[in-house]
Amino acid sequence: MLSTLSNFAEQATALISAHPQWVAPAVFALCLVESLPFLALIIPGTAILLSVGALVGAGEMDLLPVWLAVTLGAGIGNAISFYLGQRYGGNLFHFEWARKRLHLYAKAQAFFARWGWFSIVACRFVGPLRSTVPLIAGTCAMSPVSFHISSWASAALWASVLLLPGWFSFQP
Repeated sequence: MLSTLSNFAEQATALISAHPQWVAPAVFALCLVESLPFLALIIPGTAILLSVGALVGAGEMDLLPVWLAVTLGAGIGNAISFYLGQRYGGNLFHFEWARKRLHLYAKAQAFFARWGWFSIVACRFVGPLRSTVPLIAGTCAMSPVSFHISSWASAALWASVLLLPGWFSFQP
């Protein structure tokens, strides 16, 4: 499975470098999907985004449109997850595969209850939690204002952390 994901990341990077005009829409879609529960588990988005950062650093594309696309995709994806949690709450956990993992849901609720808005920021940088913590925040009735402030700020920070090292490493 890891070789398949690595192969996918290499193919995506090659496609992006061959068609730089599609980079911003592609990374927007990638970040949006990677911020949705369950889909985030099958998309190797971080590896692709680090490769995009290297391409930005090499001067093959502009930083600002790519950074905006990453930030918007991640922010909108988290907003969708949050509103799914608000809308469906505990009903999301009536599926059999979720019922078997209710102990994980309880741990996630306890983590969120302890850390609040900071859990949104911190979990942005932890793969599978990136998409599930906003869902939990929605089920725990977090204030939408607090959620959006922490989510959008962390999306901008996350985009910077992924893209700027490549940009700085290639600058003369």
